[in-house]
Amino acid sequence: SPDEGWQVYTSAQAPDGKCLCTAVIPVQGTCSRDLRSHQLRQLMEKVQNISQSMEVLDLRTYRDLQYVRNTESLMKGLDSRLKVAAESQKSLNAKSFQELKDKMTELLPLMPVLDQYKSDTRLIVHLKEEVRNLSGSLLAIQEEMGAYDYEELQRRVLMLEARLHACMQKLGCGKLTGVSNPITIRASGSRFGSWMTDTMTPSADSRVWYMDGYYKGRRVLEFRTLNDFVTGQNFVQHLLPHPWAGTGHVVFNGSLYYNKYQSNIAVKYHFRSRSVLVQRSLAGAGYNNTFPYSWGGFSDIDFMVDESGLWAVYTTNQNAGNIVVSRVDPQTLEVLHSWDTGYPKRSAGESFMICGTLYVTNSHLAGAKIYFAYYTNTSSYEYTDIPFHNQYSHISMLDYNPRERVLYTWNNGHQVIYNVTLFHVIKTSGE
Repeated sequence: SPDEGWQVYTSAQAPDGKCLCTAVIPVQGTCSRDLRSHQLRQLMEKVQNISQSMEVLDLRTYRDLQYVRNTESLMKGLDSRLKVAAESQKSLNAKSFQELKDKMTELLPLMPVLDQYKSDTRLIVHLKEEVRNLSGSLLAIQEEMGAYDYEELQRRVLMLEARLHACMQKLGCGKLTGVSNPITIRASGSRFGSWMTDTMTPSADSRVWYMDGYYKGRRVLEFRTLNDFVTGQNFVQHLLPHPWAGTGHVVFNGSLYYNKYQSNIAVKYHFRSRSVLVQRSLAGAGYNNTFPYSWGGFSDIDFMVDESGLWAVYTTNQNAGNIVVSRVDPQTLEVLHSWDTGYPKRSAGESFMICGTLYVTNSHLAGAKIYFAYYTNTSSYEYTDIPFHNQYSHISMLDYNPRERVLYTWNNGHQVIYNVTLFHVIKTSGE
């Protein structure tokens, strides 16, 4: 169930026809909401109650049995006395009669013990029936679930989680082959904006950041979880010391990377300390709507993160307005390496990075498709034809999150995500 946190990352078809996919396991993988697991827990509680009743019954039976054994000699003596009295009534004088009465008085406490035995016998019959029904129920659930008890189920889930994470470590980077239908998370804000989750934190951290507008904004909302973002509750506000330009912001390892308004300066703002850690100019990068995407909006500089780190996408006069892709050091904001893609930035609707490849859409409007791919590992490009449904007809932000392997989109006042299909190369030992 999506409510439990399970989701498919990606899927692809291997050359031999097998389906390859990766999945996200919920943080607390205990299947706590599974009906059959709930039935198991109820049955286990019932077993525990029956076991406690049996222990009490066993203790009581042992105590009563000791009392019966202690009165056994009394009963034998009384039996012999009664036989003598029956054979010769003359011998039954007042003294002997009184002795018989005393012996009977000693045996009177045995009566409630025998009554308790009767009650315990009925309880035992009832418990046997309970155990018989319980065994049938457990067997049915065991056959359906393949689990002997709830602890065994938890152990198997943990083993599966470990195996899945080990498998995911072998997944190499993949080539984009498809984009899912859009999933609308929320409708809020103006026509332009950006929203994102951290691309590097553990999966338990599901905070969402929200930045409405494309220029001169300084207000960043931080929501505790995705559900809080959907409901618009439980958020804190960060007021940036410098306003932003465009919508090409990204959150990476606890910091926000964005373009400072009316400049080509990259800013790294740390959320926890609420301070700017570093800022640096991207040499020659156009700004202030000099080289934006086709939709405008001061989108000259676009920061991105993929599996290999932080990137900046922009252009310069030197590159004649073609898209430049630069690897950026996340600590110093120093440009490490740059590639000229040859694709005119003003003709691009939006773009995003996956596994070191820049994917460019041919429009920000309805009918758009992923039209161009530039591979930084080979410094080569190709034209592609990967359609995606632009549901609200005006995309002003499109970013890939490598942790979740989804595309985050701001589409005409709607916050939307797309799952991606990647063709993976599986890394095995010795290869």
